Amino acid sequence: METSGGSSRIPVLFDTDANNELDDQHALAYLFFNKDVFDIVGITVNATPSGGHLNEHFLEAERVMKLCDVYNKYPLKKGANANFEEIFPEIEKNSFDGKEAVDFIIEEARKTREQPLVLLPVGKLTNIALALAIAPDIKSKVRIVWLGGNYPEKGEYNLNSDIPSMNYVLEQDVPFEMVTVRYHKPSGTDAVRVTPDQIHQKMKGLGPKVGSVKGRHGGSFTRFGDYSISLFEHIDLFGDPPSRALFDMVAVAILKNSSWGEALEIPKPTMINGEWTESSEYSQKIIIWENFNKKAILNDFFHTMKNQ
Repeated sequence: METSGGSSRIPVLFDTDANNELDDQHALAYLFFNKDVFDIVGITVNATPSGGHLNEHFLEAERVMKLCDVYNKYPLKKGANANFEEIFPEIEKNSFDGKEAVDFIIEEARKTREQPLVLLPVGKLTNIALALAIAPDIKSKVRIVWLGGNYPEKGEYNLNSDIPSMNYVLEQDVPFEMVTVRYHKPSGTDAVRVTPDQIHQKMKGLGPKVGSVKGRHGGSFTRFGDYSISLFEHIDLFGDPPSRALFDMVAVAILKNSSWGEALEIPKPTMINGEWTESSEYSQKIIIWENFNKKAILNDFFHTMKNQ
């Protein structure tokens, strides 16, 4: 896989559970502030358990878009509140949970482009699975890069939020890449961590100045950098020193520059009873991303923030 470059921007549709932790917000800002690299076609949201109802995720994505001064520049669509198996029986009806985002994904995927549309889900895969179920013709027009999974170990929040949606996507003949999480291991995105002190020192006052935006935890903000500090002040920290991983931001980073991670091609797996199993039914392979260059990624992230 080659490092992104040249004059052709990468078309991206970002699918987020924005209200879950604080990595989605930083991933969104990093995406928006790399408009010379990414052709952002829109943002879709879904709901995972820790972030509350879908509306809360939508409002958080909207908040970040306002703080990055891109509100109304890119479409923002509401996706699934429930999970794949609950919604799937309803997809032939005129209305179903997540329809707005799913229809948008299909519409954008069907557009003629020089390169496949990158679907960049950083939460559960519900919206993506529903789009593939309704419009199998888009499989040849997209590249799915998913932040999720502890492969080859079980567990992980995004995966556990809707395992059937992931298994459905893996059943399809569609390019699929898994940006691994791997809690407490140096090989996953969990290793790309920052401390509140780092955020306070590097993010204070950064970002374009906008009108006052009310924060998730109260207060009013006119720059994304100051909102970043607030997010770190209102979240549990882990490790020594106490810190937080920027999981989702790493998925954007390796899409920007593939040399910042290692890509490994493996036989396509599936998950049965909570365990990964290599399926003999699939001839296709998928790509696993691991061993990320923490220093390069964080340096570029803070450089990008500083130059807004």
